[in-house]
Amino acid sequence: PNLFGEHGRPRYNSFVATFAHAVVNGETPPVADRPVALLHVQRAAQTLIDGLTSSPARPAPTRLAPEGTGTTVLGVYQTLRAFREVYATGDLPALLTDLEIDLFNTLRAALFPAHYPIRPAQRTDGRGSLVEIIRSQGGPGQTFFSTTRPGVTRGEHFHLRKIERFVVLDGTAQIALRRLFHDEIVSFAVAGDRPAIVDIPTLWTHNITNTGNRALTTLFWSNELFDPARPDTFPEPVVATGSLQTAGV
Repeated sequence: PNLFGEHGRPRYNSFVATFAHAVVNGETPPVADRPVALLHVQRAAQTLIDGLTSSPARPAPTRLAPEGTGTTVLGVYQTLRAFREVYATGDLPALLTDLEIDLFNTLRAALFPAHYPIRPAQRTDGRGSLVEIIRSQGGPGQTFFSTTRPGVTRGEHFHLRKIERFVVLDGTAQIALRRLFHDEIVSFAVAGDRPAIVDIPTLWTHNITNTGNRALTTLFWSNELFDPARPDTFPEPVVATGSLQTAGV
């Protein structure tokens, strides 16, 4: 099947990567429609791992050739374009299938880091202010918050599939991210008095540090309910040996 995934090279070996970058840049690529089966690269990699790590106690799957998900070339382009329109202001599209999640993560990788942070509209009157932080158009999700003491860092891990949103509600913080197998670090200075949305791309290890002198309160949203048996959370420091710190974005 056709392989695709985050950080694919456009105009190289994946029409999905070409479409994602075209949508991000406001271009209209030529589309020759036909049926196509798509396979996310992480599933292909897992198939290879399963085949190489089998043992009498853990036999390899009877079928090692992974099957793709049926769709069309035009359907992929239309899906990516619809996602981009919804996500332009931070709204989250309906993500009801594995293919939709994988395509959305591919699009988010093409958008990162230039699209962030997202500044949601702040409505203010005599009573105070109101900010819509999460507007999801469908699918499961989980919202939670944490408090962090001054100088303390949370995170230091990455996700393979999970879509995660960070919003500081009170205090000041730095959100730092590093793409796996790369040295450059991208950082965002955020504060509760100017709401900002940073959505964490898959395959980027990340953390959040309280840079103030009082407790930091952070709101988090994830597109899936937390499952302790399958947490999709893998420890990895943001500041790796020999990494290069970039200026804040």
